[in-house]
Amino acid sequence: MGLDLRTFFQATNPARTLNIKNPEDEKCYIDFASVRGGKIIDELKYNITYFATDDRTCILFTGHIGCGKSTELLRLKAELEDEGYHVVYFESSDDLEMTDVDISDIMLAIARRISQSLEQLELAEPKKFKELLQGAARVLTSDVTGLKFKLAGNDVGVSSEGEKFTLAFGIGEITSKVKSDPTLREKLNQYLGPQKVPLLEAINRELLEPAIAKLKQQGKKGLVAIVDNLDRLDSRQKSWGRPQQEYIFVDQGEYLSKLHCHVLYTMPLALKFSNDYGNLTQRFDEPKVLPMVPVQLRDGSECEEGMALLRQMVMARAFPDKTESERLDAITEVFDSRETLDRLCRVSGGHVRDLLRLLNEWIKKERQFPLSRTNLEAVIRSRRNNMTMPISDAEWELLRQVRQRKRVTDDDGYQKLIRSRFVFEYHDDGESWFDINPIVAEARELEERG
Repeated sequence: MGLDLRTFFQATNPARTLNIKNPEDEKCYIDFASVRGGKIIDELKYNITYFATDDRTCILFTGHIGCGKSTELLRLKAELEDEGYHVVYFESSDDLEMTDVDISDIMLAIARRISQSLEQLELAEPKKFKELLQGAARVLTSDVTGLKFKLAGNDVGVSSEGEKFTLAFGIGEITSKVKSDPTLREKLNQYLGPQKVPLLEAINRELLEPAIAKLKQQGKKGLVAIVDNLDRLDSRQKSWGRPQQEYIFVDQGEYLSKLHCHVLYTMPLALKFSNDYGNLTQRFDEPKVLPMVPVQLRDGSECEEGMALLRQMVMARAFPDKTESERLDAITEVFDSRETLDRLCRVSGGHVRDLLRLLNEWIKKERQFPLSRTNLEAVIRSRRNNMTMPISDAEWELLRQVRQRKRVTDDDGYQKLIRSRFVFEYHDDGESWFDINPIVAEARELEERG
């Protein structure tokens, strides 16, 4: 029986995050560590399992959005659980309004997710935390109609059945109401802003420390929180003019680093090129970067190993049960030639999600096997047109400099190029270098000069 078009389309969904604990996902997982400058996930794991001197570490992890960080973090979660840790992984974008985040929002989200995950431990009632939540509820209901907390019996965090106080439920009652309402978010942050130190202390003393003690009684080695998707924080400025990413990770970074458990945050890659990067590394260790999968080397020659792994990534989605060599033999069942598959891999620049997005669009356009080079080129032209329209003359000049020098500086213009995925970062022999997204690199404007 041949490959089914719809099945392949679903398998190449760019929004799908592989979880290697799922046997079907594990068949599609390709380990790119050999071409990404080392085993980043092993480094992250050993920071926690081997080099940590107590129950707490704080790690920043970054890379282009869509380069595969979430898949790698789910692998890290599985490996830490195998080592005996209790791991709480969550996507912060489910809890936060990414265009308007304050440090207290992140702390509440972490507390809620950890509390939710540990409800079976039956920890003592967190009295200080409960007071803070009740204070927040009073502030929110003081002059806002339509928001109903049952405050008569001081029972924020208690369900309608009148059961005992639940921290996760109490935080959820408040944060679910404010996420979509900027007025309420502002009121909550005005209240919690001056309370950051008591809030941090309540999380540490009433949740994390007793939870870790009980986990260890059960034979666990510790508690790890993995906070994904903070790399998607919007770069817009706060009302007082400070960019949100710098505000959270630099100005308020000490609160992120003082939780009494192991915690890993994803961080916007653009911060690596911010003038505040030096200040960031005063608060945290050097962030770990997940670079692109190289399709060519710095000198412009093909990276054979990177290309081989990308071919396997595509063909594993088509034939997860075949061996590596069997998949290569089956390329012409999917594509009109091996060269066409290689064209797809090269033009992606090694950006995993971009490759899958191109392939997904191509399948929709073609609607039959084998997928043809003609329709791939049409998809590439359309993508290039959409990507290059907003690029200014000044940005084209910066792109020409990247092409020539293979590096970027901490200039604001470069930050935008990184955020917009016009420029990709690669690692080679311990050094990072940069190149233009191949789709943009083929634009006529790159050859023109004003």
